[in-house]
Amino acid sequence: MPSCPHQWEMTNIQFGFIVFEKCSHCDKLRTYFSSMVVGDDYREDDCLWKVMENAQSFRFDLKCKKCDHIEPFDDIMGFMYCTGCLADCQVEVFQKKYALDKTWVMVAFGYLSDSTPNRISDERLRIFDDYFNQRRDTSRSTIKILSYDLIENFSYCKGEFIFDVGMLSLEPPAERKQLL
Repeated sequence: MPSCPHQWEMTNIQFGFIVFEKCSHCDKLRTYFSSMVVGDDYREDDCLWKVMENAQSFRFDLKCKKCDHIEPFDDIMGFMYCTGCLADCQVEVFQKKYALDKTWVMVAFGYLSDSTPNRISDERLRIFDDYFNQRRDTSRSTIKILSYDLIENFSYCKGEFIFDVGMLSLEPPAERKQLL
């Protein structure tokens, strides 16, 4: 049975923030996506949750231009660039390995629940690889998407979330000038 050679485009794009909050009672860390900056502390049973950080981000689904198949990514809140802050972090280890082949690494970031990341399947990561590499001259370099569960401890990570500059502006986007 032949399958569609998907040609992906973004759909259902949402701009907002990844909110990191920590409980002072049990020291757990969790995340969620919000369309606005959040900062209020609140109590849930024995837990006292405090917002530690808001990181600007965006999320989206992918839709095939050929067959209209939609691949939902409601479990992904954005992408991170690894800054190489921890030499023994698995993301940094892979980043060094892939750099030899001119492959640049980005990290797909999902929800932390009670300090535990949920693994993003290899199949879903391949869909992201396809999406980003369909728009590149892959003879020069490629993109490899890794799952955020490779980051052992987010408390020490200094990765940077990728976001669209001006995405929260009330003004319509100006036309982007060409790079060269």
